[in-house]
Amino acid sequence: MLFLLCCCLFKVSAAQMPATPDKIYGHFFRDVQMARIFPDSKTFVDCIPKKSPAEIIATYQQIISNPAIRFSLKLYTEENFEQPHTPQLNYISKEKDILAHIRNLWSVLKREPDKAIEGSSLLPLPFPYIVPGGRFREIYYWDSYFTMLGLKESGENDMMENMVKNFAYLIDSFGHVPNGNRTYYLSRSQPPFFSLMVELLASVKGDAVYLTYLPQLEREHSYWMEGSGKLKRSQSNKSAVKLKDGSLLNRYWDELDIPRQEAYYEDETISSKFAEGKAQKINRDLRAAAASGWDFSSRWFADNKNISTIQTTNIIPVDLNCLLYKLELVIAKAKLLQRNDSAATLYQQKATDRLNAIDKYCWNKQLSFYTDYNFVGQKQSALITPAGIYPFCFFDQKPDYMSLLARRVGNTIKLKLLKEGGIVTTEKKTGQQWDAPNGWAPLQWMTVWGLDRCGQKELAREIAERWLKLNLSVFMQTGKLMEKYNVVDTKSPSGGGEYPAQDGFGWTNGVFLKLVSLYGLPKN
Repeated sequence: MLFLLCCCLFKVSAAQMPATPDKIYGHFFRDVQMARIFPDSKTFVDCIPKKSPAEIIATYQQIISNPAIRFSLKLYTEENFEQPHTPQLNYISKEKDILAHIRNLWSVLKREPDKAIEGSSLLPLPFPYIVPGGRFREIYYWDSYFTMLGLKESGENDMMENMVKNFAYLIDSFGHVPNGNRTYYLSRSQPPFFSLMVELLASVKGDAVYLTYLPQLEREHSYWMEGSGKLKRSQSNKSAVKLKDGSLLNRYWDELDIPRQEAYYEDETISSKFAEGKAQKINRDLRAAAASGWDFSSRWFADNKNISTIQTTNIIPVDLNCLLYKLELVIAKAKLLQRNDSAATLYQQKATDRLNAIDKYCWNKQLSFYTDYNFVGQKQSALITPAGIYPFCFFDQKPDYMSLLARRVGNTIKLKLLKEGGIVTTEKKTGQQWDAPNGWAPLQWMTVWGLDRCGQKELAREIAERWLKLNLSVFMQTGKLMEKYNVVDTKSPSGGGEYPAQDGFGWTNGVFLKLVSLYGLPKN
C-alpha cells in the first residue's frame, strides 16, 4: 500500500514531463556547452540553479544585449549554478580487503529518496538506490542489474527490492525505463534488463514477485514493440522492425535527433559537418548508441573505424533481441502463475518466433558466432563481440543444439576475444571506449554465464579468473574499482571515450562479488 501511495504522489510531477536543460535555458545552454565552460559536458546539465531559471535567463539576455557590459560567461555560470557533488571522490580507501571495500562502498554509492528541485534535471525517485559512481550520479538502467548481482551477494535484499520498485515507478510514470533518472535521458531507454531484475528479486522473495511486477513487464514490452502491429514487411517504427519475411525484431532508438544534452559539444562537433538531414540521422544514431549502453563502439560504425559513419538505427543487435526474448518468457511465466494460460501461450509464441528470427538473421555460419544484422543493408556484421554470447544465457528451447554451438563459439572466443585480463569488447582499436583494449564487467559476466550454462565451464572459469585477478591487481595498486579495464595490457589503464576513467564502480563491484561467489577470490 505504501508503494502505491508513494508512486501516486510522485506521478503528479512526473506526468508533467519536466523540460530538459536545453529547453529550460535555451540560448544560454548552447553558449555554455559550446564554450566548454566545463571540460565534461555532463557537468552543466547536472548543475542545480541557485536562482529560478527564469531569472537566470532574463539577466543573461540583458547582459548579452548590452555591448557596454564586460562579461565572463564562465563567472556568470559559476555564480548562478551549484556544481554537482560526487561523494565518493572524498572516500579514502583504507581497506586492504577488496570484499570489505566493496561492501563499505554500498553506503557511499547509496542515494536516499529524491526531492524535486526547480531547474534540476534529476527525476526524483521514491525509494533509495545505488548509483554507479564518478560522474554517474544518478541511477542507470542496465548498470543496475549487474550492481544488483552484488547487492544480493552482500545480503542487501532491501536495497535490491527498492531499486526494482524505482524502475517499476519509472515505467508507470513514463511508459519505459529511461537511460537514467535525468530529464535529458527520457527520450530513450537502455538494454531491457527489468525482467532479469524481477527474476533476481524473485529468487530471494519467491514467485509472487512476478505477479507484483507483471503490469510493468507488459508495459515495457509494449514500449519496445510500439507500432509493430501496423508494420508491413521491410518497415520499421521506432524500436520495432518487421523484416522481409515478416519476422519482428528490434533496434535501439531515441525519440530525438538533436545533439545529446549531456554531450552537446561532442555531438554538435560531429553532426555539424553534415547537411541538415544527414546531421539529424547522425544525432539520432549517436543517441541510439547511447541507448545501447555501448557508447561508442566500432560495432555501430559502417566502416568499423570512424564515428562519423555511425548507423546504429540500421542495426538489429543480437543482445537487445535476446533480452526481449527473455522479457517475453518472463511475462509468459507470470501469466501462468496468474493462471492465464492463453496469454502465457501467446507470449511463449512471441518468444519462440523471436528465437527463430535471431537464429535466422544473427547466427553467422562463416564466423561460427552470433552477430548483429544490418536490416537496411541486409547483411550480417563481421564483428565478433561479447554481444554474441547473449543467446547462450537465455535460449532454453534447444539445449543440445546450444551446447553444440557453444563449443564452436568457445573456440572463436579463445582466438578472437580472450586476453590476459578477460574478454576484450571488440577486436578493433578505434579510440572508442567500447572497443579494444577495454573490457567491461557486464560483458565479462554475460560471457561467463552463457558459456557456463551451455557446457563450456572451463573457459567460463578461465575468463572469470583472469578478470578477477585484474580487478584485484588494480585495487591493490590504487585502492579503487574502475568502470572499465585494459584487458589487453593489464599494466596499463583503460582509455577512450568522451570522459576520463571513472571509479566507484557499481557494476564492477556487483560482478566481482558474483564471480567470487562462484570461483573464489584470486591469489595476489
